[in-house]
Amino acid sequence: MFHQHTLPNGVTVLAELDADAHSVAAGYFVRCGRRDEPEELAGVSHFLEHMAFKGDERYSAEDMNRVFDEIGARYNAYTSHEQTVYYAAVLPEHLPVAVDLLSTLTRPVLRDEEFDLEKQVILEEIGMHEDQPGSVAYDALNEAHFAGHPLAGSILGTNESIGGLSIEAMRDYHASRYVGSNLILAVCGNAKWEEVLQLAEEHAGRAPKGETDRPLPEPHPPGAVRTIYKPENAQQTVMLAGNAPGNASPLRHAAELLSVIVGDDTGSRLFWELVDPGRCEACELSYTDFAGAGMYLTYLSCDPDRAAENVAAVRGVFDAVNERGITAEELAQAKNKVASRIVLRSERPMGRLGSLGGNWQDRGEYKTVEDDLADLRRLTVHDLRDLLTEFPLEVVTTAAVGPLETMS
Repeated sequence: MFHQHTLPNGVTVLAELDADAHSVAAGYFVRCGRRDEPEELAGVSHFLEHMAFKGDERYSAEDMNRVFDEIGARYNAYTSHEQTVYYAAVLPEHLPVAVDLLSTLTRPVLRDEEFDLEKQVILEEIGMHEDQPGSVAYDALNEAHFAGHPLAGSILGTNESIGGLSIEAMRDYHASRYVGSNLILAVCGNAKWEEVLQLAEEHAGRAPKGETDRPLPEPHPPGAVRTIYKPENAQQTVMLAGNAPGNASPLRHAAELLSVIVGDDTGSRLFWELVDPGRCEACELSYTDFAGAGMYLTYLSCDPDRAAENVAAVRGVFDAVNERGITAEELAQAKNKVASRIVLRSERPMGRLGSLGGNWQDRGEYKTVEDDLADLRRLTVHDLRDLLTEFPLEVVTTAAVGPLETMS
């Protein structure tokens, strides 16, 4: 049921097809994100995602949204540090229109007047972003942890970079990044491969050929503490970062399980140590993998007077895990949680689309649900011990936002 083909222009076409599904999902995965931007163009990938919905010579911005609505699509887009994704889920009979519209999103006209209007929208979004303590803390943490590395910097860019961005610079960036070798068209659900291939040749085949380079330098976090003083905030928001496996590492599955055991929002060590007793409102550990790098990220929100002791408690939990590892019971519970998430997500074509495109973009591999579950089941306590030996839980970088003037 899996199919893969490369078009003459370099676009990769993927399909995981299921005649018993009641819907079909399609999406473009573009290897274009924050890490590909020079500092003077910071935020251009995300801005470009907004501009994509302004249409082309055939479709106006109003037409794009109207036609998506007419076919009953669930559609959207997002930009991350490493990719931009445009996607839609529709009834099978509407796949041709959906692929047409999604392909249009990758080739917008980029009109001057719409660029100027949308720039104001982006600047307002940056302003709203700066009003959210968690977003401010994350950006500060990311900038400090990956200082001097392509992964540093906010996906939105800054007021200065967006304010100074020209339409010509965006057009040049689009022309350099939205090329065949950077595009994956993925389809999941109820469709026939012959139809998918025909649609790909008709629409994705129009993308220009081209190759791009993406350096993958190893980050060397210097270790830093950044405190952003916000006396008007009632709570202190703290984020802690540590080193973790990258997205090509065989240890990434163990890292995901470890994050569930230590920092899931229910039933984890941090939950029982800090949240359940009421010491803080939230305390979670997550694992994020990038190309060539990874990060353990701890999020903590609490009364300012208890921030220091809560961070010390987090370090204590980390030290205990590093020293004694995890138990077989914790591992079994975490496996059940992750397995449920994998299976429940896979029951809809839209849920499988991200795995299909993401696995191919990150590692050039196809994984079935059964493959993912097998990878999960074979992990042992010893595998997590190996992970902790190479990537112990530690606090390398700290960022805090709130009424405290300093955080140690």
